[in-house]
Amino acid sequence: MMKDFAMHIMDIAQNSVSSGATEIDLLIEESVANDRLMMIIRDNGKGIPADMIGKVTDPFVTSRKTRKVGLGLPLLKQHADSTGGGLAIESGSGKGTTVTATFGLSHLDRQPFGDIAGTVVLLAAANPEIRFIYEHRTPSGMYRFDTAEVNEMLEGMSISEAPVIRFLKEMISENLKEIKISG
Repeated sequence: MMKDFAMHIMDIAQNSVSSGATEIDLLIEESVANDRLMMIIRDNGKGIPADMIGKVTDPFVTSRKTRKVGLGLPLLKQHADSTGGGLAIESGSGKGTTVTATFGLSHLDRQPFGDIAGTVVLLAAANPEIRFIYEHRTPSGMYRFDTAEVNEMLEGMSISEAPVIRFLKEMISENLKEIKISG
Protein backbone atom coordinates (compact mmCIF):
# COMPACT_ATOMS: atom_id res chain seq x y z
CA MET A 1 0.00 0.00 0.00
CA MET A 2 1.19 3.51 -0.74
CA LYS A 3 1.53 5.00 2.75
CA ASP A 4 3.53 8.10 1.88
CA PHE A 5 4.87 10.27 -0.95
CA ALA A 6 8.19 8.43 -1.02
CA MET A 7 6.40 5.23 -2.02
CA HIS A 8 4.48 7.04 -4.79
CA ILE A 9 7.76 8.56 -6.02
CA MET A 10 9.41 5.14 -6.06
CA ASP A 11 6.50 3.64 -8.02
CA ILE A 12 6.37 6.38 -10.64
CA ALA A 13 10.16 6.51 -10.99
CA GLN A 14 10.21 2.73 -11.51
CA ASN A 15 7.70 3.25 -14.34
CA SER A 16 10.10 5.83 -15.77
CA VAL A 17 13.03 3.42 -15.50
CA SER A 18 10.97 0.70 -17.23
CA SER A 19 10.10 3.14 -20.02
CA GLY A 20 13.79 3.58 -20.87
CA ALA A 21 14.24 7.06 -19.37
CA THR A 22 17.77 8.41 -19.16
CA GLU A 23 16.70 11.41 -17.06
CA ILE A 24 14.08 11.62 -14.32
CA ASP A 25 13.18 14.95 -12.72
CA LEU A 26 11.30 15.19 -9.43
CA LEU A 27 9.98 18.52 -8.20
CA ILE A 28 8.16 18.94 -4.91
CA GLU A 29 6.83 22.39 -4.14
CA GLU A 30 5.12 23.39 -0.91
CA SER A 31 3.06 26.57 -0.92
CA VAL A 32 1.76 27.55 2.49
CA ALA A 33 0.15 30.69 1.03
CA ASN A 34 -1.93 28.59 -1.39
CA ASP A 35 -2.22 25.58 0.96
CA ARG A 36 -0.89 23.45 -1.92
CA LEU A 37 1.63 20.69 -2.26
CA MET A 38 2.65 19.84 -5.80
CA MET A 39 4.69 16.87 -6.94
CA ILE A 40 5.87 16.64 -10.54
CA ILE A 41 7.78 13.67 -11.94
CA ARG A 42 9.01 14.10 -15.51
CA ASP A 43 10.98 11.62 -17.61
CA ASN A 44 12.31 11.34 -21.14
CA GLY A 45 11.26 7.71 -21.59
CA LYS A 46 9.20 6.17 -24.36
CA GLY A 47 5.98 7.79 -23.15
CA ILE A 48 2.44 6.51 -22.90
CA PRO A 49 0.52 5.92 -26.12
CA ALA A 50 -2.34 8.41 -26.66
CA ASP A 51 -4.98 5.68 -26.45
CA MET A 52 -3.74 4.70 -22.95
CA ILE A 53 -3.47 8.18 -21.31
CA GLY A 54 -7.10 8.30 -20.20
CA LYS A 55 -6.94 4.73 -18.90
CA VAL A 56 -3.79 4.77 -16.74
CA THR A 57 -5.68 5.77 -13.58
CA ASP A 58 -7.95 2.72 -13.93
CA PRO A 59 -6.51 0.01 -11.65
CA PHE A 60 -7.64 -2.73 -14.04
CA VAL A 61 -5.73 -1.31 -17.00
CA THR A 62 -2.00 -1.98 -17.05
CA SER A 63 0.72 -2.59 -19.61
CA ARG A 64 2.35 -5.13 -17.30
CA LYS A 65 2.49 -8.73 -18.39
CA THR A 66 3.11 -10.22 -14.93
CA ARG A 67 -0.06 -9.02 -13.22
CA LYS A 68 -3.30 -7.63 -14.48
CA VAL A 69 -3.70 -4.65 -12.14
CA GLY A 70 -1.70 -1.46 -11.85
CA LEU A 71 -2.35 0.43 -8.63
CA GLY A 72 0.35 3.13 -8.56
CA LEU A 73 -1.31 5.93 -10.53
CA PRO A 74 -4.88 5.09 -9.42
CA LEU A 75 -3.80 5.29 -5.76
CA LEU A 76 -1.89 8.53 -6.34
CA LYS A 77 -5.00 10.01 -7.98
CA GLN A 78 -7.19 8.84 -5.10
CA HIS A 79 -4.84 10.36 -2.52
CA ALA A 80 -4.60 13.66 -4.41
CA ASP A 81 -8.38 13.87 -4.94
CA SER A 82 -9.06 13.13 -1.26
CA THR A 83 -7.19 16.31 -0.25
CA GLY A 84 -8.87 18.59 -2.76
CA GLY A 85 -6.09 18.21 -5.30
CA GLY A 86 -5.83 16.21 -8.47
CA LEU A 87 -3.68 14.30 -10.91
CA ALA A 88 -2.65 15.24 -14.45
CA ILE A 89 -0.62 13.13 -16.86
CA GLU A 90 0.98 14.45 -20.03
CA SER A 91 2.64 12.03 -22.39
CA GLY A 92 2.89 10.72 -25.89
CA SER A 93 4.76 7.95 -27.62
CA GLY A 94 8.43 8.91 -27.78
CA LYS A 95 7.89 12.12 -25.79
CA GLY A 96 8.37 11.04 -22.19
CA THR A 97 5.83 11.46 -19.43
CA THR A 98 5.01 14.14 -16.87
CA VAL A 99 2.92 13.21 -13.84
CA THR A 100 1.66 16.17 -11.78
CA ALA A 101 -0.12 15.56 -8.50
CA THR A 102 -1.47 18.35 -6.29
CA PHE A 103 -2.60 18.03 -2.71
CA GLY A 104 -4.04 20.22 0.01
CA LEU A 105 -0.89 20.93 2.04
CA SER A 106 -2.62 21.14 5.42
CA HIS A 107 -5.42 18.68 4.61
CA LEU A 108 -5.95 16.05 7.29
CA ASP A 109 -5.85 13.23 4.72
CA ARG A 110 -2.58 14.31 3.09
CA GLN A 111 -0.03 11.56 3.38
CA PRO A 112 3.32 12.24 5.05
CA PHE A 113 6.43 12.61 2.88
CA GLY A 114 8.08 9.46 4.22
CA ASP A 115 11.76 8.82 3.52
CA ILE A 116 12.24 11.05 0.47
CA ALA A 117 16.02 11.19 0.98
CA GLY A 118 16.29 7.40 1.14
CA THR A 119 14.06 6.98 -1.89
CA VAL A 120 16.03 9.44 -4.04
CA VAL A 121 19.34 7.85 -3.06
CA LEU A 122 18.04 4.32 -3.61
CA LEU A 123 16.78 5.23 -7.08
CA ALA A 124 20.11 6.87 -7.93
CA ALA A 125 22.20 3.99 -6.57
CA ALA A 126 20.10 1.30 -8.26
CA ASN A 127 20.13 3.12 -11.60
CA PRO A 128 23.55 4.83 -11.89
CA GLU A 129 23.15 5.24 -15.66
CA ILE A 130 20.07 7.48 -15.19
CA ARG A 131 20.35 11.13 -14.25
CA PHE A 132 18.07 11.95 -11.31
CA ILE A 133 17.32 15.55 -10.47
CA TYR A 134 15.35 16.23 -7.29
CA GLU A 135 14.28 19.74 -6.38
CA HIS A 136 12.28 20.65 -3.29
CA ARG A 137 10.91 24.15 -2.76
CA THR A 138 9.34 25.49 0.43
CA PRO A 139 8.64 29.01 1.70
CA SER A 140 11.95 28.64 3.61
CA GLY A 141 14.11 27.88 0.59
CA MET A 142 15.03 25.41 -2.11
CA TYR A 143 17.18 22.28 -2.26
CA ARG A 144 18.42 20.61 -5.45
CA PHE A 145 20.11 17.21 -5.86
CA ASP A 146 21.49 16.20 -9.25
CA THR A 147 23.28 12.90 -9.81
CA ALA A 148 25.33 14.45 -12.64
CA GLU A 149 26.85 16.88 -10.11
CA VAL A 150 27.26 14.14 -7.50
CA ASN A 151 29.03 11.82 -9.95
CA GLU A 152 31.39 14.64 -10.90
CA MET A 153 32.28 15.19 -7.21
CA LEU A 154 32.76 11.45 -6.62
CA GLU A 155 35.68 11.42 -9.07
CA GLY A 156 35.22 7.85 -10.22
CA MET A 157 33.70 6.35 -7.06
CA SER A 158 30.37 4.68 -7.65
CA ILE A 159 27.18 6.26 -6.38
CA SER A 160 26.18 2.65 -5.55
CA GLU A 161 28.86 2.15 -2.87
CA ALA A 162 27.47 1.80 0.65
CA PRO A 163 29.47 4.68 2.21
CA VAL A 164 28.40 6.99 -0.64
CA ILE A 165 24.76 5.97 -0.21
CA ARG A 166 24.90 6.68 3.54
CA PHE A 167 26.59 10.04 2.97
CA LEU A 168 24.11 11.13 0.27
CA LYS A 169 21.07 10.13 2.34
CA GLU A 170 22.39 12.11 5.31
CA MET A 171 23.26 15.09 3.09
CA ILE A 172 19.79 15.23 1.53
CA SER A 173 18.08 14.78 4.92
CA GLU A 174 20.09 17.64 6.44
CA ASN A 175 19.36 19.94 3.50
CA LEU A 176 15.65 19.17 3.71
CA LYS A 177 15.68 20.04 7.42
CA GLU A 178 17.19 23.42 6.53
CA ILE A 179 14.26 24.27 4.28
CA LYS A 180 11.76 22.89 6.81
CA ILE A 181 9.73 20.48 4.76
CA SER A 182 6.18 19.90 6.05
CA GLY A 183 6.59 16.21 6.84
